[in-house]
Amino acid sequence: MELITGLNRERNQQIITQATAISTLLLDHGITPIFLKGTGNLLAGLYTDIAERMVGDIDFILPKEQYTKAITLLREDGYTDVLKYHYHLPMQRHYRRIKKENNIAALEIHKELLIEKHTAEFNYDFIKKDIQTINQISLLSYDNKLNLSIISNQITDHGFYYKTIPLRNGYDVFLLSKKTNAQQAVNNLDKLKKPLQCFLAGCFEVFNSPDSLQYVKTRKTIAYVKQFKNTKKIRRKRLVIKNYLALKLFLYTLYRCIVYREYTVWLLHKITDKNWHKEKFSFLIPKKNLNIFLITPHNLFYLLQCFLLHLL
Repeated sequence: MELITGLNRERNQQIITQATAISTLLLDHGITPIFLKGTGNLLAGLYTDIAERMVGDIDFILPKEQYTKAITLLREDGYTDVLKYHYHLPMQRHYRRIKKENNIAALEIHKELLIEKHTAEFNYDFIKKDIQTINQISLLSYDNKLNLSIISNQITDHGFYYKTIPLRNGYDVFLLSKKTNAQQAVNNLDKLKKPLQCFLAGCFEVFNSPDSLQYVKTRKTIAYVKQFKNTKKIRRKRLVIKNYLALKLFLYTLYRCIVYREYTVWLLHKITDKNWHKEKFSFLIPKKNLNIFLITPHNLFYLLQCFLLHLL
């Protein structure tokens, strides 16, 4: 554990150095990046020891009018695509991941914080009003740090459906609740208030009822907390939810392929990509020393999805 902690401390120090260099580069050209999620928390000094938090990519958001210029500057600085595909999913809330040689982390450059359904409520214009600056680096306010930590799980990762709480997000919310009033932060939003309150309810129970994580008790939050079990019934329910969300995503993507030409082009490139075929159909390859195929309900759904895509 000491070895792993030491490696993560070293990695996070490199991430702080890399993020600082990115901020300096963009500020020199009149662009102000606002750093998000784990990187933003490291830069804000949220943790007693920076080794407490594992961080993947460096996420930051920019105003839409500076989005293209920032990408051009970073590419000129040596950043290139992590995945070397000749096609990319259009209309994403962030640019495809890019990375620079000899730098520890990849970048996710955001123009939106959330999926399209919620962009009107929680977006760049909303968070820019009260950003904080620490060591000449722009970061979210503690209110919006707390909200984004919850929303990243509840909305982006569908935690509101699954009724689960990743301890990484929960721990961030716990620490942030010591910096600001969690109820006040949650009440700044309207349509997102329900999933935010449910997450607070979960954190309140998981972290032994701290005063800083008090939540509004409603039928929804009480029912949400009761789902924190690992019974066979709950696991079956989560599998149904997983397949439902996958089907919903497939139908939504299909709709976009019909309506938008960019999606149609992306789909045609994708379904003719041999590497994609290997990735999606690898479960049909018999396992070593076994004369059976690895078939599960989830894989069968993938097979149906791939078949329908080919029909297009």
